[in-house]
Amino acid sequence: MSEASERAGAFFGRRKGKKLRAGQDELVQNLLPAIRVVPGRDPATQFPNANARETWLEIGFGGGEHLAAQARAHRDVNFIGCEPFVNGMAKLLAVIDHENLDNIRVWDDDVTDLLPTLPDAAFDRVYILYPDPWPKRRQRKRRLVSDETLEMLARVMKPGSQLRFASDIDDYIGWVLARILRSPHFRWTATRADDWRKPYEGWPGTRYEAKAIREGRVPSYLTFVRV
Repeated sequence: MSEASERAGAFFGRRKGKKLRAGQDELVQNLLPAIRVVPGRDPATQFPNANARETWLEIGFGGGEHLAAQARAHRDVNFIGCEPFVNGMAKLLAVIDHENLDNIRVWDDDVTDLLPTLPDAAFDRVYILYPDPWPKRRQRKRRLVSDETLEMLARVMKPGSQLRFASDIDDYIGWVLARILRSPHFRWTATRADDWRKPYEGWPGTRYEAKAIREGRVPSYLTFVRV
């Protein structure tokens, strides 16, 4: 794909890493189709608990540590997790299967293909945690957070809902803030430094965060409200 044809916010990372173990492959073949989100349908209708209090979305869940922890802690909330990387999806599927976390549904392709098919105001919270920063200047248009993606997210988020973004890359933090501040749909909630320096309440951490801290990078935890 040429740079000229790259679509902002689209997924450009690896789809698969090392070969899956037999049990993981079985989960990808059997469990994944059973809990994959159906495009075009209201997410709230795709869970056993149709009366769930809220529906939350996590885009790019990596190995699924944060998503699984939230699903355990909030059994009255339905979760949709998006992750095109097969090995990360397999890790989450194993946890879902082992713990019977029936409040999770997944999407294993580009989230920018799913979002336009969903109804307005479908989500009460959205997480984007440690996305690929695409640090080279010529690659920055590949970053998930873009003006176009924010427009899509604004449509599917309820007024007053939160968009939470965490990263250890200062340049990406600045990139996101620049786009949020010029968006008519979101408001940054921070009033003091601790509002972005301290992790979110109940934060379980992720392996990406642990690696960043080991390597001396300082994470930021941003919270935006859909106006």
